[in-house]
Amino acid sequence: MTTEVGEPRFIRADGVQKVNGQARYTGDLVLPGLLHGRFLYAAYPHAAIRSIDTSPARALPGVAAVIKQAYVPPNRYGMCVKDRTLFADGLVRYEGEVVAAVAAATPEIAAEACGLIRVDYDPLEPLVDPEAALEAGAPLVHEDWESSESAYAGIVRHRNDCGFVNIVKGDVEAGFAEADEIVEARYVADMAHAVPIEPHAIVADWQGERVTVWSSTQVPFMARSGVAATLGIPEGNVRIVVPHLGGGFGGKCDFHFEAHVAALARAAGRPVRLVFTRREEFLAPDKIRQPMIVDLKTGVTRDGTMTAQKARIIMDTGAYASDSPMISEVVTMMVAGPYTTPNLLIEAHTVYTNKSVGGSVRSPSGPEGCWALESHLDEVAGRIGLDPVAFRLKNLAGEDDEGPTGQRFEGIGVRECLERAAEMIGWSEKETLPEGEGMGAAVGWWFSSPAATGAYVKLNADGTATVITGAQENGSGAVMGLALLVSEELGIEPQRVGFVCQDTDAGAWDMGSAGSQTTFNVGRAVLAACGSIRERLLQIAAEKLEAAAEDLEIAEGAIRVKGAPERSLTVAEAASAAMDDGELMQASSAPLPPPMPENVGGSACVGREVFPAFAAPAFFAQAARVRLDRATGVVRVLEVAAAHDFGRVLNPLGAEGQIEGGVAMGVGLALCEGTVLDEAQQRNPDLLDYKLLTAADAPRVRIAFVDAPVREGGPHGSKGVGEPPCVPTPGAVANAIAVAAGVPIRRLPMTPSRIWSAMREGA
Repeated sequence: MTTEVGEPRFIRADGVQKVNGQARYTGDLVLPGLLHGRFLYAAYPHAAIRSIDTSPARALPGVAAVIKQAYVPPNRYGMCVKDRTLFADGLVRYEGEVVAAVAAATPEIAAEACGLIRVDYDPLEPLVDPEAALEAGAPLVHEDWESSESAYAGIVRHRNDCGFVNIVKGDVEAGFAEADEIVEARYVADMAHAVPIEPHAIVADWQGERVTVWSSTQVPFMARSGVAATLGIPEGNVRIVVPHLGGGFGGKCDFHFEAHVAALARAAGRPVRLVFTRREEFLAPDKIRQPMIVDLKTGVTRDGTMTAQKARIIMDTGAYASDSPMISEVVTMMVAGPYTTPNLLIEAHTVYTNKSVGGSVRSPSGPEGCWALESHLDEVAGRIGLDPVAFRLKNLAGEDDEGPTGQRFEGIGVRECLERAAEMIGWSEKETLPEGEGMGAAVGWWFSSPAATGAYVKLNADGTATVITGAQENGSGAVMGLALLVSEELGIEPQRVGFVCQDTDAGAWDMGSAGSQTTFNVGRAVLAACGSIRERLLQIAAEKLEAAAEDLEIAEGAIRVKGAPERSLTVAEAASAAMDDGELMQASSAPLPPPMPENVGGSACVGREVFPAFAAPAFFAQAARVRLDRATGVVRVLEVAAAHDFGRVLNPLGAEGQIEGGVAMGVGLALCEGTVLDEAQQRNPDLLDYKLLTAADAPRVRIAFVDAPVREGGPHGSKGVGEPPCVPTPGAVANAIAVAAGVPIRRLPMTPSRIWSAMREGA
């Protein structure tokens, strides 16, 4: 039978291979003559390099190549600011900085050779405090910051602030003057990691002047551009292939180490494979949830109307900008939230320090920004004696209301989400909870990244279809959503839809698996391509069935006359007949949707012309019930109710999986995931001391979908699904803990020691 969009069950195209162990990941690849790569990292988080002597490493038997910055072009790169070179160039700025690379016959020889490289360092005092880094007399992490090229037009840079943005709406001081109560508080979130099961892995092989790189990247086309730019070769000489990906969560969402390994393979004259250790996975990639400080001040009247809100956000990007300046725009929207506050002043600073580099991790800045705002709003509601859910319902935006940047909301289901979440958790019974238990709620929003993309759809003679796309499947289930769209349009089972993807030589350009955008964008291209194929099928069937095309329908693998199903032919027969004129293959592109109005109604908004507003935002609310051991500060999250507005849900099974996984990630961020730093160095870069949530710790999750499709959204009015589920969870858990503990916990993660200390100080 044909499976329609919105039906809950079918087997995903890559599922069987992954379950039975047949799937091959980058680390599994073997080529003739394969060498093994290893990096030498900085011995200090901040130091000048006097000299690097690689001769002892080169002399070690089994070593094929040793390279450093002097052996590659001096080209700088960076997503938002071009502020770095492939290898440390005279200065190391954080502990994960790559100083040199080795290719050898075995991983053990490569590691030994790295230990033989002699680097003469002049250690320098690391800059670790982002607030101090913003002061006028602070030492500069990048002395040449003014000459670094901005690759992102919407940011303002000054000294250690590599990305300042703001939202200004109304008159915030006048709004505070109207308030009956003003509440102020500071919220601090620690650094956290993506921690995918599969570490970074890369294989590079040169054939003449052309290099093929197999990489565990979420952004193959970005990786292709990065390799070409840094090595100074034409983009056409670079091919990026992504085998199965063992998770990314944004941690593989940038051009990372592909060029390092490609340069190493060229120097060695043989293919090279590099697979990170777990320790390297913590230290080296520039995709870490940025440490964050959020100072909030909110004015409210006695009836619960918010009159003004002011926020100052300091986001610690570490040694390099990466995409943090772009994320600073996102966090301003997170801290504003989907509320109708008439007067806003929200400022975000992206600050250089000598720490590990921040960047995109699933819903970058979302959980932290939402946690700060939603924790704060519970405190505001408490100040005026109003129920937290009622307080939010009074201030949440509705249809056609104006958002923080002047955007008018369409298809906004946030109020219903909050009501559904409260109902599922049993909010009306919160006063009857046993001692030590508490309930809390949080709401929020997330955008679907609009991006141009393309796809090819091919209908084969046997009635199967193939989608060829440059998009990347990182486990989020895009292959499921796209298969359902093809199934619905062409009348075939989704199991009969195959995929050729993740190869820059085969697919059309795609932004990559980031920003909850794969089904949102590629789905539009797939629908357009299928529409053209469908028209051709109907033409062929009309001729053979001697009927008008408009009198035909396609369903259950057949094309039949409406009302006379006995007059039919199969989709396979029509596709086979089309072969006389050439294969049924159609290319289509999905252009950018129309831009949102730029800060309509606001008086200033730095950078918003680049990131104008949240395109087709998804809305959500979650409520949590927790149990607190007051003697130890240990918290158990018992239950989470999650109500999400994804527009129209294309694949309920996949959406449920994303919510369950997102809630688990959010609970981990709330309670245990945090990096312990000693000055600028990580002290828990391993899975023994960096605490992840396990299956045994995961709460029961109740799920509800709120149907609120949008015109300028994804296929059938859908919105992004991948990132939103983890955004409100820390806020909901924090508010539940605050009820059980009797005091707010303003540091993330909310570990037992922090909770116990807060209760003691509050008492």
